[in-house]
Amino acid sequence: MSRRTPPPPSPLPQRDGVDPVRVRLPSGEAWATVRDHLVARLAVGAEVIDGMLEAGQVVDAAGLAVTRDRAYAPGMFVWFHRELPDEERVPFAIDVVHRDDHLVVADKPHFLATTPRGSHVAETALARLRRELGIPTLGAAHRLDRLTAGLVMFTVRPDERGAYQSLFRDRRVAKEYEAVAPYDPALPLPRTVRSRIVKERGVLAAREVDGAPNAVSRVELLEHRDGLARYRLTPSTGQTHQLRVHMSSLGVPILGDPLYPVVAAPVPAGDFRRPLQLLARMLEFTDPVTGREHRFVSRRVLRAWASYEEWATA
Repeated sequence: MSRRTPPPPSPLPQRDGVDPVRVRLPSGEAWATVRDHLVARLAVGAEVIDGMLEAGQVVDAAGLAVTRDRAYAPGMFVWFHRELPDEERVPFAIDVVHRDDHLVVADKPHFLATTPRGSHVAETALARLRRELGIPTLGAAHRLDRLTAGLVMFTVRPDERGAYQSLFRDRRVAKEYEAVAPYDPALPLPRTVRSRIVKERGVLAAREVDGAPNAVSRVELLEHRDGLARYRLTPSTGQTHQLRVHMSSLGVPILGDPLYPVVAAPVPAGDFRRPLQLLARMLEFTDPVTGREHRFVSRRVLRAWASYEEWATA
């Protein structure tokens, strides 16, 4: 089987640390013009598309503006910058704990998305780091939930990204999380939780179903006081919301969780009062490029453990 030819490099620069949108015109279709295809494909309306074309904001691989009457050519690529949403700034710093010629490891705050998605575009860890470090080639090796704080790994060189992403895909990264949740003296710990978790597109919460387990988490009690406990969570798989689902299924849902066990409304933009008390504490792996042994530890402290009253009344 022949490999698909890689797309040409973008003729447009990043804007605010965000890549331009790339659209490939599919084969097997017979639109009269590029404009007609974009109108049908993009849910922004004909007037918006026409305005972008007239302003020269849609370009081809050579950087030439695509005109309204440009003929449709299957396999052609076009680029443009999306209109950035009006985003609420997350008022917390993202700290860099490691930087070399290959990797950037960041200690992400709660409420900051890892990569551009949906309504979170420029206010993401990736876009911020590109701007702050001046590394436009930076890319994410994996993702961390927006509501979860802690360590996230980014690659500096695009041609090395696949090697680092494979570490997570092949489960060759040791990961430890920390959580604050209710203390249940009747819950025997440590234990390993195994279940099957599914996450449906468009549905906020994941759920456990019958079937062969695809999610495995080790849960250990570190310490407890005043009805709360600090837990070490060690996932050996990476299902969406896995740790949050498993803690809820044990009857000790993580403090600040808006989905488990009861699905509430999503945390609205600008509400930074009670962050989810889940932290990606440690990453450990052998560097696939340099061969070095890495172990990174977050310096963050979960606020509900440091001062429950301060967290609860924020």
